[in-house]
Amino acid sequence: MDSKELSPTQLATLSDTLVDMRKVILKMIAEAKSGHPGGSLSAIDIIATLFLHRMKYTPEHYASLSEDVFVLSKGHGVPALYVVLQKVGLISDSLDLMSLRKLGSPLQGHPDRVRLPEVVASTGSLGQGLSMAVGIALAKKLNNDPHHVFVLSGDGELQEGQVWEALMFASKLKLTNLTVYIDRNQGQIDGPTETVMPLEPLDKKFEAFGWETHTIDGHNLEAIHKTAHLTSTQGPLCIIADTVKGHSVSFMEHKIKWHGVAPNDEELEQALNEIESKRNRERSV
Repeated sequence: MDSKELSPTQLATLSDTLVDMRKVILKMIAEAKSGHPGGSLSAIDIIATLFLHRMKYTPEHYASLSEDVFVLSKGHGVPALYVVLQKVGLISDSLDLMSLRKLGSPLQGHPDRVRLPEVVASTGSLGQGLSMAVGIALAKKLNNDPHHVFVLSGDGELQEGQVWEALMFASKLKLTNLTVYIDRNQGQIDGPTETVMPLEPLDKKFEAFGWETHTIDGHNLEAIHKTAHLTSTQGPLCIIADTVKGHSVSFMEHKIKWHGVAPNDEELEQALNEIESKRNRERSV
């Protein structure tokens, strides 16, 4: 599970799996008639690659935080996490993904650890997930636990002051067991991030806070996989992943509208056809 390079077969299989995952995400949100397709589609490549090809865990112990841990700080992207958790066997196949956001369902619109312990942290109030992940990483360090903590944060949530407090704390304590991916899709509910509250130069800001920082194409599976295996003896790692909001659906890509709007039946059909057509094109190459 932790080979540092994806074989051609692994890469092809992962790419194919991600097509299916994107389709399920859109069906879930359409069924719920609410949700966040844009950020779920920008995040799924990172989440799936980590769980399928990097993290070390078992279904029996994952929720106890005693193994590798993943925290979804950008909680509104949780449809992507639910799809992956079921794919890797951390939640049962009997749990209907189409119950997303339904009354009484453990699959709430933001992660709820009380209802579904496998999401590790209840997030949704932006900026708080990273702080919880820092606490988990510190506990592992104090307990001589060799496992790693991964976090996926949205770029819009970096406008929260609590994030920068957590960054300082993690750097001070040299939490080498912590890696944060930034889903840099350039958009948030109120508009482009650089219009709402500019973040650039983002890499320099993380570096100034004592983090080793790398920038990648957040839809390049090999780049995600490679950076997931990076280690540092100096402190925590930040991977700025340049992504596309609504990735793989032409009428959603780069469109702020699709931050938190569910597709109707016609839009869903078009989106599913586009994603499947993309798969067919890739297979013919």
